[in-house]
Amino acid sequence: MSELFDRHRETLQHAVEAARSRGYWTPYPEMPSGRIYGETAKADGEAAFQALLNAPFEIDQPSTGGRVGKEESPYGFALGTTYPATDPVALVAAAKAAGKTWGAASVETRVGICLEVLDRINKQSFLMANAVMHTSGQAFMMAFQAGGPHAQDRGLEAVAYAYDEMSRIPGVVRWEKPQGKQPPAVLDKTFKVVPRGVALVIGCATFPNWNSYSAYFADLATGNAVVVKPHPMAILPLALTVRITREVLVEQGFDPNVAVLAADQIDAPVTQSYVSHPDVAIIDFTGSRGFGEWIRSNSAGKQVFTEEAGVNSIVALSTDSFRGLCGNIAFSLSLYSGQMCTAPQNIFVPREGIETDDGHKSPDDVAKGIATALDKLLGDPDRALGILGAVQNPDTIDRIDHARALGKVVHESAPVTGGAIPEGTRTATPLLVQIDAADEAAYLEERFGPIAFVVVADDAEDAIHRAAASAKTKGAITASIYSTDESQVEMAADAFADAGAPLSVNLTGQILVNQSAAFSDYHVTGANPAGTACLTDAAFVANRFRVATVRRQGT
Repeated sequence: MSELFDRHRETLQHAVEAARSRGYWTPYPEMPSGRIYGETAKADGEAAFQALLNAPFEIDQPSTGGRVGKEESPYGFALGTTYPATDPVALVAAAKAAGKTWGAASVETRVGICLEVLDRINKQSFLMANAVMHTSGQAFMMAFQAGGPHAQDRGLEAVAYAYDEMSRIPGVVRWEKPQGKQPPAVLDKTFKVVPRGVALVIGCATFPNWNSYSAYFADLATGNAVVVKPHPMAILPLALTVRITREVLVEQGFDPNVAVLAADQIDAPVTQSYVSHPDVAIIDFTGSRGFGEWIRSNSAGKQVFTEEAGVNSIVALSTDSFRGLCGNIAFSLSLYSGQMCTAPQNIFVPREGIETDDGHKSPDDVAKGIATALDKLLGDPDRALGILGAVQNPDTIDRIDHARALGKVVHESAPVTGGAIPEGTRTATPLLVQIDAADEAAYLEERFGPIAFVVVADDAEDAIHRAAASAKTKGAITASIYSTDESQVEMAADAFADAGAPLSVNLTGQILVNQSAAFSDYHVTGANPAGTACLTDAAFVANRFRVATVRRQGT
């Protein structure tokens, strides 16, 4: 059953090469163009999404017979979509049984099926965009890209790594050891990739696909059956993913329970039952530090991969483009209302100020410059909505209210009004607060959402030290520095390397500190508390399987 592998062989080869070279490459176009996806693709995707609202989502898997689902669009309406309620014992048992045949299949068979699933998901990118938009709150363009092609890139990247690692293992080997004058010792050895067992992928609410696809496809490619547990506020995108996967599995003669959906509600959670199930061997989790700690404490003997975000920082010391600095930071703070694990929170500025192409700037001037850039960027409500999207969780608004009291407000957060904004849409522009570096309790806590601090440090060295130290102790997925002094840049590069956070230097153009490119950037490092693993290296896939050996006396 290598037909699908042969069909997608060229894509896989390009993906493996791209992961090795780290240049730009993608097989999935990120622009929602009718010329690429079909002239009716947008309308068809919208219609398909509407058909899923206020209706049961059909998926033929073990169920209790009940229904769950209380998703609400941050754009002001309830989805009304319901999903099969599940019993953890029965669902894991079904996945375990299905996994026996799946794990025994050839590497080429499994990889070919994964590639076909990704191809079909890509063809449904407009439907997926609507599903992501109306669960996460992302604006349509971001939902299309991050929930569609960019997430698909991450899935393909994982498949490429998995294939590359598994391909290193020979199937049959004749081992001959010289014995001097005696005949050589001969063994015939066979090596077999053996999956660990049932895998659990726990999704997040803000990037349901992007943050899940790496684990999901790494698990499948390496032969593990997968239980997908979406965030209760963002079920639909992953439900669609599981359904498409099951369709391909059935077509290829496999039990569809290789991939199953464990949906739940906030008022009736089931995640802990799946985490603690003895047959769950692998857990991938994206979410809060608190629940991540609970998972690690209750997963003895399991392989656990987590992404828990942290406190991302920018260090502003000098620049040859003050306007570019302010504009880039403003966009980074605004994109998807700061609801990204890569979004910056703390902007460190030396107390004596910074030198720029526009003259010397005090910390007050830097804060004002960023605030002015925010107002300019978000002045038009329709443009603002396209950048900010909607606030996914109402709790974020409460965090904004609390943060106002932590220092001097230099840019107020406010709802976006006017234009063509749908009634009921939950929005908030970034809150920017200026504080002193001594007030660590204020800025060393992750404050997820459109909340940022201009932190006044003693000097340049203190700014670098504090930013890197927070990455090392609190976790960080991104870091950035602005400096025209190469010695300061080198100091920061060393400090953030030690802290396990990738560093962006003097970004003043179209690329933001938030952005992470598949096949190029290593997303998360596993070297600080923001996550236990890198989502984009060989280590992320290699521990999802082991190798069994059979040795026979050679003749």
